Amino acid sequence: MSQLIIYTDGAARGNPGNGGYGAVLHWGTTIKEISQGYRHTTNNRMELMAVIAALKLLTRDGVDITVYTDSAYVVNTVEKGWLFNWAKTGYKGKKNADLWAAYLALHKKHKVKFVWVKGHADNKWNNRCDELATAAADSGNLLEDVGYKPGE
Repeated sequence: MSQLIIYTDGAARGNPGNGGYGAVLHWGTTIKEISQGYRHTTNNRMELMAVIAALKLLTRDGVDITVYTDSAYVVNTVEKGWLFNWAKTGYKGKKNADLWAAYLALHKKHKVKFVWVKGHADNKWNNRCDELATAAADSGNLLEDVGYKPGE
């Protein structure tokens, strides 16, 4: 039970359009699902927001975390170190700077590793996150994505 496993996915109906995220957190035998829908957002924002929302649930620092996601955008930005260079330049010219800054603050509190999984394939938990994300995007309970900037 020393490692937290998180699966995440994001969805957007149109890009931009209504969107949602889903995440499933596994800590030992405990499983927790979360999701939320947003008006006028993008798929990439929802992919990243899923990770942020899951990490915000943690009540202690220093957790060893593996995040499984089908978002090459999220995996590559963190695992290839691009994010850390973007932060040094104040995210100049980068899309979703508000979310990347929020993610980085959470990342610094834990030991986070990302693993890419093929979306819409045979991964049970990625498929569940997709169900959560699309249901949230289609729900009547949509929040405003206040950080979304048209053109991003």
